[in-house]
Amino acid sequence: MHQGLYVVHIAAEMAPVAKVGGLGDVVAGLGKALQRRGHLVEIILPKYDCMQYDRVRDLRALDTVVESYFDGKLYKNKIWIGTVEGLPVHFIEPQHPSKFFWRGQFYGEKDDFKRFSYFSRAALELLLQSGKKPDIIHCHDWQTAFVAPLYWDLYAPKGLDSARICFTCHNFEYQGTSSASDLGSCGLDVNQLNRPDRMQDHSSGDRINPVKGAIIFSNIVTTVSPTYAQEVRTSEGGKGLHSTLNSNSKKFIGILNGIDTDSWNPATDPFLKAQFNAKDLQGKEENKYALRKQLGLSSAESRRPLVGCITRLVPQKGVHLIRHAIYRTLELGGQFVLLGSSPVPHIQREFEGIEQQFKSHDHVRLLLKYDEALSHSIYAASDMFIIPSIFEPCGLTQMIAMRYGSIPIARKTGGLNDSVFDIDDDTIPTQFQNGFTFQTADEQGLNYALERALNHYKKDEEKWMRLMEKVMSIDFSWASSATQYEELYTRSVARARASPNRT
Repeated sequence: MHQGLYVVHIAAEMAPVAKVGGLGDVVAGLGKALQRRGHLVEIILPKYDCMQYDRVRDLRALDTVVESYFDGKLYKNKIWIGTVEGLPVHFIEPQHPSKFFWRGQFYGEKDDFKRFSYFSRAALELLLQSGKKPDIIHCHDWQTAFVAPLYWDLYAPKGLDSARICFTCHNFEYQGTSSASDLGSCGLDVNQLNRPDRMQDHSSGDRINPVKGAIIFSNIVTTVSPTYAQEVRTSEGGKGLHSTLNSNSKKFIGILNGIDTDSWNPATDPFLKAQFNAKDLQGKEENKYALRKQLGLSSAESRRPLVGCITRLVPQKGVHLIRHAIYRTLELGGQFVLLGSSPVPHIQREFEGIEQQFKSHDHVRLLLKYDEALSHSIYAASDMFIIPSIFEPCGLTQMIAMRYGSIPIARKTGGLNDSVFDIDDDTIPTQFQNGFTFQTADEQGLNYALERALNHYKKDEEKWMRLMEKVMSIDFSWASSATQYEELYTRSVARARASPNRT
């Protein structure tokens, strides 16, 4: 094993202590996988009041106080350290009158731009003042995109110059744009950066785009699947950043996320009625029976197919297709279970209406909430899983479903296109065929895949069992993604050492 690298992740989320979406899973999953490969990995997070403190081990405050600049003054930051999932984490608690991370929620505040540009600078200040010399500083999404320009403009000149910067964008929908003057608060030079070839947003001359800045100022830029990396280089997929990505395409790559195969493991999952694995599928039946009983669904026919869906009900996830799938599954003689809720009031109301309609129905149940334990039970009980996303940077649902022997029915987009391969597609080698896919985001497209899946299930039980065994044996762990990151890091560090004066 070559000499390990020293990697610092600066992020707004990390599972399980501060998790809103997939970003939190990536920081923890990639961090653990790199640590297993012999690298020194540390994480820097804001110290939110609403973190799951019970998941942090040995949390303690350091004596040293780190001062960082904001709005023309220096502010003190109290630094805490602890261990999360075996990884060392530094938590930054700003002593700032705005109580940036004392708001009862992670995002969605009017001053998010200020909160996270403050945090990005404080994180670099922590590295500088503690004399740390990471090989790689890895920042994520718009919230810590500020790290890239801050590093090259302010911190490399101060002597924190050992690092290469890697930036990962987990979803190009969210770019954190703000009025140009807001960028000055963290000490960046607005006049220098508010230019079309730097951080100026395409929408207007006085808007600044943190994600654009990170693409331009980072040494490595990644996103969460190869197909999504292609999609965002087109005008409709790139949300205004396609030309920036294309002119920086040499350093831009898509790497498929993994899942945490320790917590998503049907053989050891404590939430399940019965544990099972690819060699012993008996437990899958027991979980199906238990879930039906728990939700009051009919168990009259064990071979009635159960279709699962776990999602945030937002337009990105193909809400109209999910709604259609409920009724179509029923017509085709299946059962349907949906777990998820919507932050969009009219969508939430619509699904509450459907929930009422099927309240005491034998074959359909909607659970409009977030429920960790129930999600595990649904993955384990369902025969197939529906993921009809309009766009999907990576998607973890399809990977988790397969791990639990549930066959994905997915639209060919983003990471779904890189992980679900149609069993009726002759151009795909048999060993990779693992689900049912469709191309167009409409009812016909969905019907085509759904009907084939249900027919397949009903027609040949033996063949279906073999398909379940196959999908449960696919390796969706972080191991291969971490290897790709390791190669990118190593090459970038080697290039820097070969020509020290080149940024």
